[in-house]
Amino acid sequence: MDVHISIEGRGDLAAQVYRQLLDAILDGRLRSGERLPPTRELARRLDISRNTVALAYDRLVADGFLVGRAGAGTFVSAAPVRGRAAPRGAVLPRASWNAVETPRDTQTARYDFRVGVPDGRLFPMQTWRRLVSRELRTGAAAYDAPSGHEPLRAAVARHVGLSRSVHAGPDDVLVTSGAQQALDLVGRVLIEPGDVVAVEEPGYPPARALFRSLGARVAGVPVDDEGIDVQAIPRSARIVYVTPSHQFPLGTPMSLARRTALLAWAERRSAVVIEDDYDSEFRFGERPLEPLQSLDRAGRVIYVGSFSKTLLPMLRIGFLIAPASLAPALRAARQLSDWHGELTTQAALARFIDEGLLARHIRKATREYAARHAVIAEALAGDERLRLVPSSAGLHLCARLSPGVSVRPAPGLVAFEELAAYCGEEPAQRGLVLGYGSIGRDDIPEGLRVLRSRMSAGPETPGSLA
Repeated sequence: MDVHISIEGRGDLAAQVYRQLLDAILDGRLRSGERLPPTRELARRLDISRNTVALAYDRLVADGFLVGRAGAGTFVSAAPVRGRAAPRGAVLPRASWNAVETPRDTQTARYDFRVGVPDGRLFPMQTWRRLVSRELRTGAAAYDAPSGHEPLRAAVARHVGLSRSVHAGPDDVLVTSGAQQALDLVGRVLIEPGDVVAVEEPGYPPARALFRSLGARVAGVPVDDEGIDVQAIPRSARIVYVTPSHQFPLGTPMSLARRTALLAWAERRSAVVIEDDYDSEFRFGERPLEPLQSLDRAGRVIYVGSFSKTLLPMLRIGFLIAPASLAPALRAARQLSDWHGELTTQAALARFIDEGLLARHIRKATREYAARHAVIAEALAGDERLRLVPSSAGLHLCARLSPGVSVRPAPGLVAFEELAAYCGEEPAQRGLVLGYGSIGRDDIPEGLRVLRSRMSAGPETPGSLA
């Protein structure tokens, strides 16, 4: 184990070595069972005598922190780790970060209805390995443009142009590490501390938390069967964040009338609309309405997309398409953030799209997700305790709980999410959000049976739903 020790002056050198090794053991930097450098080697590196190092080792052995093994060396014994205490006057984050919570670890369950997780078994992994291997053999080992790999930008522009009628060329596309980074870049460029950002209520919690962390005042705006209530958007809002194609988490699309009203509002107020088109590729019914971006004539819409739901979350590739006036600032923000994404993955994805493999995968996955969606909708349609919210796309559906109905947790057995978790305003709305990307079609009936067995018509029970 290569351990860093700093020698200062010519005082009690053995005590200095002893104290720094002891700190490393107690802090957990040196873990139980790890082998320390031989005394001769450490003495040479520190330019001190071997006897000095041996004296420090002997003290640690006597104190029980090290153990010597004949012919093997000196090792850290099983010692308690004290952890790192915050010193007096510790540096603290800005106040806007105090309310930001990171997601808790999600426990696995036999029947997994978690939201936003695609089925990795549907992804053509063997084909993907071939494409990645090809890029590893031929890819350039150099920095790339902050806006992303040019062939991927061109492929994304063609893909969203054909599949979603989005108006964009390669130079309009900025590749990001997922949709969340796209939102972060937009926020860095546009948000001043104190600006009002309007979001859907209920809506996507990570977006709400991100805008708040950048110093914005986040205002929840009610959503009804036609989408966000444009008349309820605060007049002072500088940015409006919406999911019009498949409202998250309710699942309803924004009507054409509301889309037109929102764009008119943004033009009057000189505001920006962020359109998050997170999983609209998976559609089971009629052709979707035109995206806000394609209806926009005033240059007020930033279109955000992601391949995390379409393909695999681990790929961490998203993109944004912004008005030309914002492009230089967004590219600069990306360069200051992390320069650019992982080029091998970007190049492989460009070929995946150009060879028609993405379209083929979407068709296959859509058939499977449509079948799972239908199984859930049919199974819950006759249950008076639930009212399904109509939807015809995506990886989840939502059901509102009838008054007085409660659901008891079932840790390790069935995993689902509360609608309340997506609400930023009080009182929180009551319901269930059921994802079907992580659960196989054959497991859905039994999973729903278990879930419904946990439901009652009695008083609500405290605590979260597992």
